[in-house]
Amino acid sequence: MSDRGKRMHQFFLELQGRITEALAGADGAGGFRTDAWDRPEGGGGRSMVLAEGRHIEKCAVHTSCVFGRMPPGFGAEMPGKGSSFFATGISLIAHPRSAHAPTVHMNFRYLEKGDGEDARAWFGGGADLTPWVLYEEDAIHFHQVWKTALDRHPVFPYARSKKWCDEYFHLPHRGETRGIGGIFFDYLGVPDDPRGTPSDPDATERMVIDCGSSFLDAYMPILDKRKAAPSTEDERTWQLHRRGRYVEFNLLYDRGTIFGLKTHGRVESILASLPNLVAWSYGHEAQRGPEKELVEALRTPRDWIPL
Repeated sequence: MSDRGKRMHQFFLELQGRITEALAGADGAGGFRTDAWDRPEGGGGRSMVLAEGRHIEKCAVHTSCVFGRMPPGFGAEMPGKGSSFFATGISLIAHPRSAHAPTVHMNFRYLEKGDGEDARAWFGGGADLTPWVLYEEDAIHFHQVWKTALDRHPVFPYARSKKWCDEYFHLPHRGETRGIGGIFFDYLGVPDDPRGTPSDPDATERMVIDCGSSFLDAYMPILDKRKAAPSTEDERTWQLHRRGRYVEFNLLYDRGTIFGLKTHGRVESILASLPNLVAWSYGHEAQRGPEKELVEALRTPRDWIPL
């Protein structure tokens, strides 16, 4: 583990504490269960899960620090030659009860892969918002916080990060994005990888720390505003069906899920991102005006703030 890896792991642990404290306070009744776990091949993590709270139906906040050798045939598309790797990160998904309070996801990570002169190191991550009832002011606020954070660092521009988010959190079989977007980036700091942006590692580290620290500013005002709003039966039904899209993305396309399963991560932690309750019904479609408005926004991503 490099010095940078140690610093990032300590930051992710500290950020996990701040976030879980804030979310437990917003819920007002539920507390987080904490499980420390070890990975036999090397490393481990700390999983913190709040379930069946007053306002939060389920929330999982994980940190991990794992290392070892990648399985044969996995990781060839990643930077760095060789199978050795080190990865540390924080990941979060929160599913509020009210259909008016959006689900949120956040993940930031630091990875090293390869051996000797062929080793490479990079940062990745992002955050996105998935509403069930679309409130334009919430979308604007969420995007503005992330733009403000990225604008403080000449590493990766918000416009490119927002576009990458819309492209990444996309379900091609549905023709929809998972939510109304946010930011996403990967492979930052790899000089010879066209998918990212060559950047000074120290500047990128500062940017990732700033972004991670901005999560509470981006989400908590929205949660506090919407968490107690009552849901009608139709809104609850719509919420459960739209959560199905969330599950589809996480199991079919999410890089973090695939990486965790392929590197023999803790399955209970990897799948804790899935909501407790979800529904699929044959031929279920948007019926009411608000439902159709949301689907339109998911099929045609918007620029929520001026670029």
